[in-house]
Amino acid sequence: MAQPIPLNVRRRDPREEIRSRLAQAPAEHAEAVLAGFEVLQGLHDRGVLELLRGALGGRDKVLEIIVEATKTPEAIRGIRNLMVMAKIFGSIDPELLEKFAQAVPDALAGAARAEQTEPPGFWGIWKIFRSRNLRRGLVVVNSMLAAWGKNFASERDR
Repeated sequence: MAQPIPLNVRRRDPREEIRSRLAQAPAEHAEAVLAGFEVLQGLHDRGVLELLRGALGGRDKVLEIIVEATKTPEAIRGIRNLMVMAKIFGSIDPELLEKFAQAVPDALAGAARAEQTEPPGFWGIWKIFRSRNLRRGLVVVNSMLAAWGKNFASERDR
């Protein structure tokens, strides 16, 4: 008759596996370890680690101060306003916001140039008002003002 083959499985020691991986890690990830040490040294030099250590040590006091500060009506309104602003920015088409962001530096540069020169005369203003770009901008501003007016109107005015 056949004899069973004995199966001797070595017991696995997870701690030994971790020690082995830890011993090999500095050699395998030397650049990352050095970069991490440089980041830690930079944080230490600037006092960030000391600040974090202090915050962790006094976490109950820090939390108490934060809670007390957020109980004020101003803080509550500020948090609500931030939530409303997040909703507003979430509803704006990113392409439209990007066009607006690109227009702001141009407008500021134009304002800086205007400060350095004489204000335009009657015909200069006439030329500005005939500009297609100004009329496009006026349409955007007018649309925004009309929407604001609609939202601020009382029920009987609508």
